[in-house]
Amino acid sequence: MGTPKFAVPSLEILLKNKYDVISVVSVPDKKKGRGQILSYSAIKETALKNNLAILQPEKLSDENFISQIKSLDPDLIIVVAFKILPREIFTIPRYGTFNLHASLLPKYRGAAPINRALINGEKETGVTTFFLKEKVDTGNMILQKKLTIEDDDDAGSLHDKLSLIGAEAVLETVRLIAEGKTVPVIQDNNLSSPAPKILKEDCLINWHTDALSIYNFIRGMSPYPAAFTYLEGKIIKIYKSKVTDNQTEGIPGEILIRDKRIYVSTLSNLIEISELQMEGKKRIKAQDFINGLEKSKKYIFQ
Repeated sequence: MGTPKFAVPSLEILLKNKYDVISVVSVPDKKKGRGQILSYSAIKETALKNNLAILQPEKLSDENFISQIKSLDPDLIIVVAFKILPREIFTIPRYGTFNLHASLLPKYRGAAPINRALINGEKETGVTTFFLKEKVDTGNMILQKKLTIEDDDDAGSLHDKLSLIGAEAVLETVRLIAEGKTVPVIQDNNLSSPAPKILKEDCLINWHTDALSIYNFIRGMSPYPAAFTYLEGKIIKIYKSKVTDNQTEGIPGEILIRDKRIYVSTLSNLIEISELQMEGKKRIKAQDFINGLEKSKKYIFQ
């Protein structure tokens, strides 16, 4: 059971290793874009390419869907980046249901573990497989795989890395379950931390803080949902930045243009902005953005 691109490597590795995937469950197709073209999830696309049966319930609690799962008589259900399953579903398989989560549980329980780890300046993260319980992300852990967060990682690159080691974790977990070798570990709730869903209002940059915090915030939101600021009433999304060794100048948010580069004042050092996007425009490099500014005018991000 899964939806986005993150789940694809996990499905592919199971197929590559000749496991019998009797069905794939994903979200219903949706109409997108100006043309309202019907599109489907990344996991459904992979399922179609491999001629797999697909279920797309509107509601997971629907009795017809529950009956369909029971009729499949699965040995195991695997959940990767999907919705919260009701107990009526995850208790069906004889070997249970496990989930792949993109953090080292019990840290970062919730919908946005990758983003939150970067925003908080973590140096290490990873993935965890665990048996489902009714309370989200609290089930007994099966295994974990760790990953170092590099200085140039953002949410996009970390997502891709974790999806790959996550697939390895899924394969290893299936083998452990099949061989009866799992030793589930109870999560220590005292070590838990939240990773709630990121809303639009959460993406606004606060220039009245230190440069490192702003840098981590920007990369934790890049490329999606994207950190943003305001310039003369228009939304400016910022995708790439770098903390400089230079002490800040001017008020927080004030833009300084030097050697065709954009620097912004914070409460500590200047931060350099290298990729950004003006409302209604395409993502561009800093130099292209500078070309649209008046040289003699003072600009301040709000």
